[in-house]
Amino acid sequence: MRILALQLKRIGDLVLTTPALRSLRAVWPDAKITLGVMDGTAGLLATIPFAQSGIVFGRGRGWTPWQQVLTGGWDMCFDFTGNDRSALATALSHARKRAGFEWMRRNRLRALVYNAWSPSKVREVHTARHYLDLVAAVAPGVAADLSPELVLPATAAELPPYALLHPGTARPEKYWLPERWAEVATHLHTAYGLQTIFTCGPDLSERAHVAAIPHANGPGKSEIRYPKELISLATLVAGARIVISCDTSVVHLAAAFRVPQIALFGPTNPFHWRPMHDRAVVLSAAQPEAPLTQFAPRMKEAPMEQISTGAVIRATDCLLALPR
Repeated sequence: MRILALQLKRIGDLVLTTPALRSLRAVWPDAKITLGVMDGTAGLLATIPFAQSGIVFGRGRGWTPWQQVLTGGWDMCFDFTGNDRSALATALSHARKRAGFEWMRRNRLRALVYNAWSPSKVREVHTARHYLDLVAAVAPGVAADLSPELVLPATAAELPPYALLHPGTARPEKYWLPERWAEVATHLHTAYGLQTIFTCGPDLSERAHVAAIPHANGPGKSEIRYPKELISLATLVAGARIVISCDTSVVHLAAAFRVPQIALFGPTNPFHWRPMHDRAVVLSAAQPEAPLTQFAPRMKEAPMEQISTGAVIRATDCLLALPR
């Protein structure tokens, strides 16, 4: 049995596809699963234990990934993506079973590609549930475990205890105020003796935002790191005592390693993207007085500045009081 799984979106989508991949492995334990990803997420392939091999799409890769799809001899193909590239790859796979979502039928050409359909609506369920529903359309009764899972290929050298703060994201409206990040870092250092590592991506706006945090690189307290490789960022996340971030890929990396975490949401709905383990706290600018415990497909948005420093520090104290 040879299975091709296609997730050609961003980091968070790939991490939230791991419950579906785990279900594929559980239903067909002897299958060879190949995972198709974009070059921007390929650094995580080695951390996904449910796939034996990968196919990487992207600029400059030419015909190679398409040839790999065309000659794979696939029995099944699961398209978790639903765009033109993944539809073409599904068609070229010539798999006997080709699974897609019902909403893909709105495009008549794409509708011709698939012969198995999931009725799951992405707006009505958590993103991990949506991807798991695609597997359930072919194998009803799969386990409903939505926990993402990544495994680091090797143990890195241990650092002194640290907190990881990731203030940046691709959307500036998700930024929290720089001085509030500094206040949280100061609290982590004075109350718990934790070094603070600020991580930052390559985007220039994101780097300017992190650089504006007062004393973000102060001696003995904080430092800024710019991981060039995705696996390096994942390793830093996995080793942290606590992770605090806005709504971005780090939320899903921390959830995949079950690291105590605080996720800050403002203009986006945490219903679809929230971490769902017992050491995760979700704070929403729309209801900033206390961590969210109830979630709905339609929730209010609000500016990030409505989340107070006190709310984040209280959540930090609660998480760090838990046994490790």
